[in-house]
Amino acid sequence: MHEKDLHTIIMKIGRYFILLILVIPVLILRDFTPNNELKYLSIVDEALRDGHFFTFYHQGELYADKPPLYFWLLMLSKWIWGEYNMFGLSLFSIIPALISIYIMNKWVEEDTTASLRWSGSLMLFTSAFFIGSGLVLRMDMLMCMFILLALYTFYKRYSGKGQPKDRFLLPFYIFMAIFSKGPVGFIVPLITMLVFLLVKRDVRSFCRYFGWREWGILSGFCAIWFLGIYLEGGSTYLNNLLFHQTINRAIDSFDHKKAFWYYGVTFWYSVAPWSILYITTIVIAIKKKLLTTDKEKLFLSAIVSTFVILSMFSGKLDIYMLPLFPFFTYLTILLLPKIKEKWIAFSVYIPVIALTIAPIVAFFIRNKFNVPDSPFIYVAIITLFIFSLTACYLLYRKQMYRAINCAALGILATLFTGAFALPRINPYIGFTAMATEANHIRKEENIHHYYYYKFRGGENMDVYLHEEATKISTEDSLFNIYRKGDCMIFVKEKNVMRSPALSNWIQQTHHEKIGNFYLIHPTLNTSSLYDQP
Repeated sequence: MHEKDLHTIIMKIGRYFILLILVIPVLILRDFTPNNELKYLSIVDEALRDGHFFTFYHQGELYADKPPLYFWLLMLSKWIWGEYNMFGLSLFSIIPALISIYIMNKWVEEDTTASLRWSGSLMLFTSAFFIGSGLVLRMDMLMCMFILLALYTFYKRYSGKGQPKDRFLLPFYIFMAIFSKGPVGFIVPLITMLVFLLVKRDVRSFCRYFGWREWGILSGFCAIWFLGIYLEGGSTYLNNLLFHQTINRAIDSFDHKKAFWYYGVTFWYSVAPWSILYITTIVIAIKKKLLTTDKEKLFLSAIVSTFVILSMFSGKLDIYMLPLFPFFTYLTILLLPKIKEKWIAFSVYIPVIALTIAPIVAFFIRNKFNVPDSPFIYVAIITLFIFSLTACYLLYRKQMYRAINCAALGILATLFTGAFALPRINPYIGFTAMATEANHIRKEENIHHYYYYKFRGGENMDVYLHEEATKISTEDSLFNIYRKGDCMIFVKEKNVMRSPALSNWIQQTHHEKIGNFYLIHPTLNTSSLYDQP
């Protein structure tokens, strides 16, 4: 290997390593969120306890919302670490995010410079919902990665650069996308391929890329999966997965039902701070007919077709658009060198100025949030201000790409420094601190039951408590349960503040204040409380 080639490889690896390093503190120091992440862990615990691997349940209720791949990875992580380790679990999101960036860089390598691809990497990685999906425990980034692999494989075959193994890999990647999240993993690549071939006036060749062999491979994988579900969960579970969670969600969703124009609104903040740049670049390019290559047409086909199809579905969430974000970023990267309009620079000015103002606003409203103060928060605010101000100066000097890089690195540096404040903020984010204290008290006192009063995600505390926590819905029930003297009750602070009776009662109980929660437990002398409130 030549010294120049080795240097190039080191530079490529080094850039991905930089992206990873800048988010590692968040991955290590953050607590689990109660409503989603802790829910997944609770589902996995139940599956491991009951010996289910294809069918899943949450607190005994059927849970066919998600395919098994991500849950299998969570199971694997617990087997490796012996517990649920935030950093280990986060790798199942952040690594697919970095692989997705690698795929897109590889895809546009022939048409762009290394510096332009670095700008693309930074833009995509710092897009709000992309980096958000890379930092939380969700299966969306896995699906995104497999969709990109599927479409990249299709493009290689279309452009004559494919290999015999790609005939197997294309349907395999589509199946893995389905197996990660659901039908979107099938819809996005298939619709994109069809629309692209329609644009190329070559739709008849679709069977050349996805013919009987590819359909057979995809159907074979699905058949094995569905058979596993039927043998383990029966026809009820299979029917729920194939119809209730797919057709019903698409036609008349029972959850996340939104209007047709929903994504037209959410797009602007989903890929912030680069949304204005993306739209401006693509609109100018379409107007001036600058989309000339097959690659550019395929990227635009993915954006338009998926945007329209997902908008037609009844059930919508911001995160469903995640597979489009790489195409928005890298289509912009392909088109920018062709465009000379001043509007392009202006579309970068807006978010950069907003990022410069944001730290100033954050400094003055920092006390409005009910979280502990930390010097790392101030360091993060100053870091974002310095980087954003520098980006403004670079724009003034007409160095747009360097300004983009500077602003993006400023966002990542802010995450890096601000993450060190998380140990003090975690009790206000998740349940770990509260559950740890509850387990400690349980060992010292005669406590047999756990209850929680009217807050979301409380049932998922069984991950920490290793016992079911029962929901209390009324104040009368809360007071009556406390009189039993063998229980622990979790009450959220905002519920106490809203009720004078509850506030007065809390002051007369033996309790601990942890984050936003009161942890109430009995003492030897509770008789004085029996008639309260």
